[in-house]
Amino acid sequence: MDVSAAGPTGMDVVATAGHVDHGKSTLVTALTGMEPDRWEEERRRGLTIDLGFAWTTLPSGRRLAVVDVPGHERFVGNMLAGVGSVPAALVVVAADDGWSAQTAEHVAVLDALGVRHGLLAVTKSDLADPAPVLADAAERLAGTSLGRVPAVAVSARAGTGLPELAGALEQVLAGLPAPDTGAPVRLWIDRAFTIRGAGTVVTGTLAGGTVTTGDRLDLGGRAVTVRGLQSLGAPVETASATARVALNLRGVAVEELSRGDALLTPEAFRRTADLDVTLVRPVEEKLPAELVVHIGSATVAARVRPLDGSALRLRLATELPLRVGDRLLLRDPGARRVHGAEVRDVDPPELRRRGAARTRAAELAEQPLGEAGARADLLRRRFVRRADFVAMGWPVPADATAVGSWLLAPGLADELAARVPQVVARYRQLRPLEPGPPTAVLRSALELPDVELVPALVREPLALRDGRVVAGAAALPPAVQRAVDDIRARLLQEPFAAPEAGDLVAAGLGPRELAAAVRDEQLVRIAEGIYLAPGVAEQARGRLAALPQPFTLSEARKAWGTTRRVAVPLAEYLDARGVTARQPDNTRRLR
Repeated sequence: MDVSAAGPTGMDVVATAGHVDHGKSTLVTALTGMEPDRWEEERRRGLTIDLGFAWTTLPSGRRLAVVDVPGHERFVGNMLAGVGSVPAALVVVAADDGWSAQTAEHVAVLDALGVRHGLLAVTKSDLADPAPVLADAAERLAGTSLGRVPAVAVSARAGTGLPELAGALEQVLAGLPAPDTGAPVRLWIDRAFTIRGAGTVVTGTLAGGTVTTGDRLDLGGRAVTVRGLQSLGAPVETASATARVALNLRGVAVEELSRGDALLTPEAFRRTADLDVTLVRPVEEKLPAELVVHIGSATVAARVRPLDGSALRLRLATELPLRVGDRLLLRDPGARRVHGAEVRDVDPPELRRRGAARTRAAELAEQPLGEAGARADLLRRRFVRRADFVAMGWPVPADATAVGSWLLAPGLADELAARVPQVVARYRQLRPLEPGPPTAVLRSALELPDVELVPALVREPLALRDGRVVAGAAALPPAVQRAVDDIRARLLQEPFAAPEAGDLVAAGLGPRELAAAVRDEQLVRIAEGIYLAPGVAEQARGRLAALPQPFTLSEARKAWGTTRRVAVPLAEYLDARGVTARQPDNTRRLR
């Protein structure tokens, strides 16, 4: 029997575990007054085949939901679906039978899952002296993750020991850590069926988070809506962990669902088929190339690649929504052995070089969980989108650098910013007529995953201008600067006498040089081949202001003292910038 702590819904969730003949279901019925076996075949054979459910209220007022799991070895998969979301256990052993192979198998599962809170119930105490079995079973459990647990002798048929059992349950439940009701929802589905007039209904144990009617949840990449919500057979608006819940879903047919699917808070989990794990306990024997992975109610085949020591890389046959820190159960069906494993990375690096597997195992061995582990993981990745990092299960390190949707490893932004001046200087050396590298060039040079990161790395005296990284007023090459200075000196005397094409070529100012001078704001390009000095628009407006309004192009040309070659594009230039307005009769007036 596995137990999870009460949440705001006032409920504890229990799953029975033990041998098929140890009276689990009978004990559940005696404790709750409800028959957990749901199928006629189960009642006829007296054998729990699938998960059963019941609930009751303990003397203190605590509400208790029970998940009765199969005890027979043939239904171990169903048993695992019922114990995957619970942090405590009640092991049921019969006084007239004692510890069995199935008991050992169930306890091995609990041990592999790291269950640390528990209770031992020795049933059928009316048929045999329970003391020897109590002592033997308690000693066996002491060597597992459960340690020393309270033990109670009961007889479901005679009704003896039930008050003591309820009291012991109260004691265990009171010592459990409070569930995180604000956590993202990951509800592993253990049943799916239809109800006339309601449609698709799923059930599961809500181990963390809160679900409310109207919530939109993710189901394998598709959005579904919670139409209705029940807990312990009664409709509720909201259910918080820990709770047994039934959700009426809109947006999915029951034929599209199966045990092991998960309802998720959108974008809160990363679905992955490749992950790195470490075994909770080292194993001496060589692991098989294929194992079965269990988490929640999900069962997935996996290929195993040993890295080194207790570290493994798993490739799942089907993607699962996993997080760093999740506890998995790895089962070898052939040898009937189980191993506990902790998820360490849900987006592991490729292993290409010789010795990469051993290096990776060493990294995992040195990397803790929590914020220290998050910092180490971020240092290895260097860049990661914040939403992806959180979905992996990591907290955001306090000294990480946030840039837009990205997280940068601690210190990385300063390190990269220090390299930017070198990149800019090298680019200007190779392309002296350009003010600086485009942001895409800087992104490539620094191996950034997104151009969105560039602004955070450009620091004074550098600046971003027109999509380029420039060093203030970027200087033109000396020869080009002298030629531009000569032209500007001539324009100072005659501001509208744009140099002829031949004069520009003779001065060494080709298209690239002229474009650089325009970018540097030393010349203004009026039209193809027409270059004047900055401020020409204001000078042109000043001369037009002395003309009667409206005026003709010929009048403007005379006011400017220039040729038609310059006057026509200059007039159009002023029109485009709103200095002048062209009239229907082709005259113009100042705005």
